[in-house]
Amino acid sequence: MNGDSVGSDPVRTDCRSTSAAFETTRDPLRDRQPGDPAVHVYFGDNLSILRTLASDRVRLIYVDPPFNTGKSQARPQLRTTRDENGDRTGFQGKRYRTERIGLRAFDDCFTDYLEFLEPRLQEAHRVLCADGSLFFHIDFREAHYCKLLLDSIFGRESFLNEIIWAYDYGARSRTRWSPKHDTILWYAKDPARYVFKYEEIDRIPYMAPGLVGPEKAERGKTVTDTWWHTIVSPTGREKTGYPTQKPLGIIERIVRVHSMRDDLLLDFFAGSGTLGDAALRLGRRAILVDNNPQSMEVIASRLRVAGVQFHGYSPDTRPEHPSLFAS
Repeated sequence: MNGDSVGSDPVRTDCRSTSAAFETTRDPLRDRQPGDPAVHVYFGDNLSILRTLASDRVRLIYVDPPFNTGKSQARPQLRTTRDENGDRTGFQGKRYRTERIGLRAFDDCFTDYLEFLEPRLQEAHRVLCADGSLFFHIDFREAHYCKLLLDSIFGRESFLNEIIWAYDYGARSRTRWSPKHDTILWYAKDPARYVFKYEEIDRIPYMAPGLVGPEKAERGKTVTDTWWHTIVSPTGREKTGYPTQKPLGIIERIVRVHSMRDDLLLDFFAGSGTLGDAALRLGRRAILVDNNPQSMEVIASRLRVAGVQFHGYSPDTRPEHPSLFAS
């Protein structure tokens, strides 16, 4: 499917969404049985697990690797209760008392960052099917270096978009322009054939609706390569407490436009499991991989639904966190 096409998938039989990690005598996509897991979550080294996956099987890869900030990424876990003598003020001026109950963290420092990424991105290219896409989420510190690496693996012609996720939250710098965006690089395995479902792009209001007429104003305009979207609300239901959690709205936009129902998705830096959440909501299947035990805890708590199978980790004892599927 080329970049301007909409409709059925012409290479469905070339992209059997399975892997050597769970080989069977049947194709799990074409012969899927009721009760088969929709999401497989692997606890372990992502490079080792990637090497077990069969080639040409994944329609869409989204990865949000460590940004190599040189810092430890951490977020305290707080329990908040109403208390007139509490230490913070909340909605409508009500007072709350907070209690620290834990800390989720990971080191984000690599002296050989590109050497760390390269074999994993080589495997990503291998497992993508013929019309598959990779979305690589990074920040301004490493984006330029990572693009050169991805160009060398996928080919410069396979680079289709630099998407800017812009947000407006947090402190402002007094010594430079405050950085308030991330970069998402989109690469197609084959730049002449990829999934791009134009009709699934969400629409946003025109800034000057009077200039386009009532029909266009009512329909709205399609999103461009600059995505204005809030971060995960610190007090919202979507929040899991994982330090680098990305908004579900960003990931769902990618999944809707660049994959189809029952397609297999992959995130080998799974973090809080947002891709798995999006896959379940939109009728896709997914493989999630991470080697951080706290990531497994968050995913196990977040995806407390049927159709999720863990490998190398037992989710029997799960921390309490509101399921996103309760709403």
